[in-house]
Amino acid sequence: QVQLVESGGGLVQAGGSLRLSCAASTLTFSTYTMGWFRQAPGKEREFVAASMWKTTDTYYGDVVKGRFTISRDNAKNTVNLQMNSLEPEDTAVYYCAAGGSTSRFAALLWYTYDYWGQGTQVTVSS
Repeated sequence: QVQLVESGGGLVQAGGSLRLSCAASTLTFSTYTMGWFRQAPGKEREFVAASMWKTTDTYYGDVVKGRFTISRDNAKNTVNLQMNSLEPEDTAVYYCAAGGSTSRFAALLWYTYDYWGQGTQVTVSS
């Protein structure tokens, strides 16, 4: 059974940084597109970033572009999300996901992902 386990969430002041990690088990990690999504209370799930397996391209949601960086280590089956210049609006539960998408369009859509982690809370105080 595939397991994705996120870590690194917490409470940080506005302007601060956090680094989220996602460890995958029993997964041919290098052949999966890895994504980060987030969901705030009362809001829909939102695309944050993706790392494509086939092209090694990375994509970002408009609201995090320039502040967040996704990276993956296929040898360690991990994907990370470095979050800088955090804002209170970044407060949400962050989820790691794995899927087989090979296009940018598909990578932005949460329902194209097959496996999900349990989520990690990120809270940014003003």
